[in-house]
Amino acid sequence: MTAIVNKVPVSVLIPVKDEAANLPRCVASVAWAAEIFVVDSQSTDGTTFIAESLGARVVQFEYQGGWPKKKEWSLRHLPFAHEWVLLLDADEVLPNGVAEEIRAIVTNPAANCSGYWINRRFFFLGQWLRHAYFPNWNLRLVKHRVARFERLAEGDTQSGDNEVHEHLLVEGETGRLAALMDHYAFPTVAAFVEKHNRYSNWEAAVAQQTGAAQNAAELQKGNVGWRRRLKGWARQLPCRPTLRFLYVYVWQRGFLDGRAGWYFARLHAYYEFLTVVKTYELRRQKEDGQPPI
Repeated sequence: MTAIVNKVPVSVLIPVKDEAANLPRCVASVAWAAEIFVVDSQSTDGTTFIAESLGARVVQFEYQGGWPKKKEWSLRHLPFAHEWVLLLDADEVLPNGVAEEIRAIVTNPAANCSGYWINRRFFFLGQWLRHAYFPNWNLRLVKHRVARFERLAEGDTQSGDNEVHEHLLVEGETGRLAALMDHYAFPTVAAFVEKHNRYSNWEAAVAQQTGAAQNAAELQKGNVGWRRRLKGWARQLPCRPTLRFLYVYVWQRGFLDGRAGWYFARLHAYYEFLTVVKTYELRRQKEDGQPPI
């Protein structure tokens, strides 16, 4: 990593597993940060070597199943040198100029907020989606001592060791960054299918554990709580795959993204279909007294 004078006093947290292809681009976009932690899950593709060669500090995460998962564990156990932590996935890239925006926040002792949201755009089938799943706000810059992830499911959800769609919560007010983050989540359609096959395992588990979801929702405030309650209500609706397609393609105006928007909406309908079927499968197993597979 190129040495940068007067780095921004913020710690960056990047959870990874076999991210050799994405990690250099991600780390380069936060080279201005004073501290970078890469939390790895025993990668076998050279991720650890790449991270260390770029100046990041690598920590291995040994998943024990259940909770906590990787990001929550990291917030609780890593020896952050700074009050503020910026969470990034390896397939995300911050734009030029965001360093000074973040510097102004983390060096202001009179700041009222405990966290900041950042908007991101998805790169899909060779283009940026400007309507489907956009805007897409995520809480990523937080004071780590007052931040945690909501806990929505117990046990092994067969979705991996990283959080799926759990929201990051903070005590206190939040604001918004002006910067726009790039998200290269789906380099191929196969990558979309693989990820959402795991995500649908998590969605089905959460749907079967309504008590955990309800408890988490009661602890939330503002938009996060509203979104979680809305999603719980939506699980009760019929024709959910069709509704998901219409939400992305019509309500979000994904049709303006051309063919990519059409495919993106259809793939999300498929994701919703997987969730519906897997939820039914878990319910049948529970009624029959069968252990989950």
